[in-house]
Amino acid sequence: MDHETITRIFEPFYTTKGLGKGTGLGLATVYGAVKQNQGFINVYSEIGKGATFKIYLPHAEETAAIPATLDEKPAHGNETVLIAEDEPAILLLGKTILERYGYTVLPACTPAEALTLASHYEGPIHLLITDVVMPGMNGKELLDQLLLLRPEIKVLFMSGYPADVIAHHGIVDEHVEFLQKPFSNVTLVLKVQEVLGQHGCADAQ
Repeated sequence: MDHETITRIFEPFYTTKGLGKGTGLGLATVYGAVKQNQGFINVYSEIGKGATFKIYLPHAEETAAIPATLDEKPAHGNETVLIAEDEPAILLLGKTILERYGYTVLPACTPAEALTLASHYEGPIHLLITDVVMPGMNGKELLDQLLLLRPEIKVLFMSGYPADVIAHHGIVDEHVEFLQKPFSNVTLVLKVQEVLGQHGCADAQ
């Protein structure tokens, strides 16, 4: 890499790949994760010879505590949730988990399909769960259009990229409800209940 590229490689959405071939979030995500853990990255590169990345992290002296919420058993719900996710495996996973806990799920693999479902579904839709980065329309743009059809709908954004990286580029506000991928069954359901304003636990399996 040349000097200019090296100085910008950790910027969110900066990429040297062609249009549509890179999000520019990979190294930004790594940088954010390292910084959150009080570490730093050194980069050395020469054109035609490659690049070396060295990550330095502080020594961990204690075992991380498991959050108490992971031991909770979420209560069953009965709301309708619209999921917009362009990764079929994640879309199916989210649908399966939420249906297991009593939710009605409307799955959409594109933002356009989500809008179509929202315009044709006759019942209320209580929550939109949407990936932040999708082809053709990002999650924030989808929400803006969906609010015209469903003004009362709540939203939960999700992404494989950290929330601060997404917020830095202005796609979503840093204070929105956000779920980091990958997530566990319990983490997803508890977050959905939190956004919907539900409380309490039950003996769900």
